[in-house]
Amino acid sequence: MKKTYKYAAAVMLAGLFISSGCRKDFDTINTNPATYNQANFDPNYLLTSAQLGYSGSMDFAYDTWRGNLIYCSTMMQGLSTVIGYWAGDKYILNAGYTAAYWGFATSTPTGGDGAYPEQVRPIVDVVQSTTGKAQYKNLHNIARIMKALIFERITDLYGDCPYSEAGLGYYDKNYFPKYDKQQDIYTDLLKEVSDATSQLDPAGDKPTGDSYYKGDITKWKRFGNTLLLRIAMRLSKVDPATAQTYVQKAVGNTMASNADNAYLLGDITGGRTTQNRNSQILLGDGGQENFYVRWSKTFIDQLKATNDPRLGAVAVTQLYLTDGTKTQNPAANASPAVQKGMPNGKDLSATAGISIYSDPSFTTFTDYSSPAPALIKRNGPTFVLTYAESELLLADAAQRFGVAGSASQHYHDGVKAAITYLSQYDPTATVSDATAETYVTAHPYNAADGLNQINTQYWLLTNTMLDFYESWANWRRSGYPALTPVVYPGNSTNGTIPRRFPYPIIEAGTNTANYNAAHNAVPGGDVLTSRVWWDKQ
Repeated sequence: MKKTYKYAAAVMLAGLFISSGCRKDFDTINTNPATYNQANFDPNYLLTSAQLGYSGSMDFAYDTWRGNLIYCSTMMQGLSTVIGYWAGDKYILNAGYTAAYWGFATSTPTGGDGAYPEQVRPIVDVVQSTTGKAQYKNLHNIARIMKALIFERITDLYGDCPYSEAGLGYYDKNYFPKYDKQQDIYTDLLKEVSDATSQLDPAGDKPTGDSYYKGDITKWKRFGNTLLLRIAMRLSKVDPATAQTYVQKAVGNTMASNADNAYLLGDITGGRTTQNRNSQILLGDGGQENFYVRWSKTFIDQLKATNDPRLGAVAVTQLYLTDGTKTQNPAANASPAVQKGMPNGKDLSATAGISIYSDPSFTTFTDYSSPAPALIKRNGPTFVLTYAESELLLADAAQRFGVAGSASQHYHDGVKAAITYLSQYDPTATVSDATAETYVTAHPYNAADGLNQINTQYWLLTNTMLDFYESWANWRRSGYPALTPVVYPGNSTNGTIPRRFPYPIIEAGTNTANYNAAHNAVPGGDVLTSRVWWDKQ
């Protein structure tokens, strides 16, 4: 596979309008003033492209399927499955799948292009092409924030990675970007988000390519400060002084309610479908995920233990009555009393101990809880960053560092928002404000167990958001909840939950020197059990 993130989206238009195949008269086409070029192309389109890429909408689900669902969701015991190629909760390395988010898919070399070509390339083009242009001041700074959002996830998954030179091949002719140290990346992310957010001007330009907020600069300022908070809190163990400094910059300026939640709505109309990619897979477009992927026993048991009102909104049994069917049962059972999670680390074999059929919980597959239809609509939202995340992170900062105000109040507001935001999926998932308040009042904050409470709620939240990338990142940072690893024969981690994705092997043949340097420098080896810089023991 070509190292596609080296080339400029300004020339290729990020794949929105033309394919990247061979064309006659290439030079003439790309210098003709009647055609698109940097001088006449509106960079707003590239912001849209980057946002679609971040949600997985541009790649027909490959990185979402493999990175978010197959690996992160099951490692974090949000989802569970007995499908053989879902290697995540078996802790088995499938190098093609762990490489998918970066930008390579072993079994589908023409698809699944991943983050570098479909996110990094267009967002770097927006930043570069708007630099110094007053008419694009807000677009430029939104792109800087968006770039940080994109790279936060890449470096959280892999550690050191191409950053400072990534996506600049068109501009500086460096087609083999170095791998920056994660510590250096995080230092720059904090600087970039802080500076870009401060420069956003509500009286300035209103970006037309913004799929999150339709160019609402006030909301973007809150988004930027919330992202700054999240980036800072990643450093809570490895560099608490820096974490505190940037948390204090964000305090008072983060998201104010669920109305500030950032999400991208799926679209099932038009020639290029940009449907919700989590939904596409969980509805069975990839295989039999609709019938054999369920909420994990760990997740369902946690909700049931406290009579959490989210249970009746996010889970149903009897959703698919027949193996192989994709027709949902309109009478699926949402009663909290009958919900039952599937244990992780099981399969369809006849092997004692790992066969789902021999598990004491097994009756029929339809008795296990599926994500409710409201959460997996093809035109439903892919959540990017939420008010509830912000409040729970502020609670963590308050408990851990004694900054950001009252941990108890932030916890209250965060848990309540994590319950009531579900209505943004669909009205059928609504939990009333009164019900949420009753629940939070009945389960108050306890400082003696504060970090566990906060980060268990963060895990519940990100699971319901179907943002398992973030669930995994915060679990590694905080250590909560205390998940019990599964034991599966032939696993690659000696029975421990993975800590990072190895680098894509394709890099060894395309960016050889830089790959070798990074690959050889990973503490503990370039394997599933090694840790990224901020994941301090």
